[in-house]
Amino acid sequence: MVEFKRTCRVRSGTRASIRVGYRQLTAHFQLAICKGMRENTTKINATVLMSGVDFFDDRAAINPFMRSEVAIDRNRAQAEHEHIRGALESAGVTVVQIAPPPCCQDGVYTANWALVRGDTAVMSVLPNARQGEEAYAQQILRCQGKNIVKVPEGLRFSGQGDALPCGNYLLAGSGYRSDRAVHQFLAAELGYEVISLQTVPLCDDEGRPVKNVASGWPDSFFYDIDLAIAVLRDDLIVWCPDAFELDSQEKIRTLPLRKIEVSLTEAMQGFACNLVSTGDTVIMSAHAPQLQKAIEGQGLSTVTPEIHELAKGGGYIRCTTLTLSNP
Repeated sequence: MVEFKRTCRVRSGTRASIRVGYRQLTAHFQLAICKGMRENTTKINATVLMSGVDFFDDRAAINPFMRSEVAIDRNRAQAEHEHIRGALESAGVTVVQIAPPPCCQDGVYTANWALVRGDTAVMSVLPNARQGEEAYAQQILRCQGKNIVKVPEGLRFSGQGDALPCGNYLLAGSGYRSDRAVHQFLAAELGYEVISLQTVPLCDDEGRPVKNVASGWPDSFFYDIDLAIAVLRDDLIVWCPDAFELDSQEKIRTLPLRKIEVSLTEAMQGFACNLVSTGDTVIMSAHAPQLQKAIEGQGLSTVTPEIHELAKGGGYIRCTTLTLSNP
């Protein structure tokens, strides 16, 4: 700054060009700072596991989004799945592609197979219609070099779908696909500081929580927590306050993290929170314009593949990916 002022005094005729040069220099300097910040951002979701849609179906309607009478167009689902993979790879994510488990309607949703940290995979315990995936997932993850750990007998656990790492925090859901008792086990096995949360239940006309007819388990439009909250960076999350019980809202508000709020409409109708972020790029719903604008306002870029068919199974972008690279 001192040199700039001194230079301006040399000749009055050069002031304008010097000012322009200074503005250009400032712009380049700001771009360099932004680039440096991006380069120093901790990368998340660097490597993910994806399967396929070969057996994708909704005959066993184990969540409120599924309608067994509504046909699935697998060709369209395949195209959507490929678009998700392409978007991930274009953002620098390594995708490990494997064949789906045979005859499993929800085998495309690998996020529910386990929670992985380092070399350890804590395996899921899934609803009746998905139990055929469990042994297959264990075999796949063992082949990926992971040490297999099982939750205590009698407990339910929905894997990464109900357990989202955020730095050393673990945002963990309960009440529908996971038991609260699993949270202590995850903390002990993986070393996370677990934040136990619960989303709002699906209720009947009289306001009473209902059970899913197909699974026999309690139900919610936010049956997995990754439908209600997402991690953009280790210090930045998005969440839908109306999707959570009041005590869980308070827990989230007090976390020392930056937060972007999502409307209930975008969360439920647009699957806004079911996204994958690298820390720089966010692969997200094409039907959540308010959230997209807010994310881009934080300096992240967005990619919005069009998803329709995969949503019939109650899953979206995040559901199709299991992160293998959590540190």
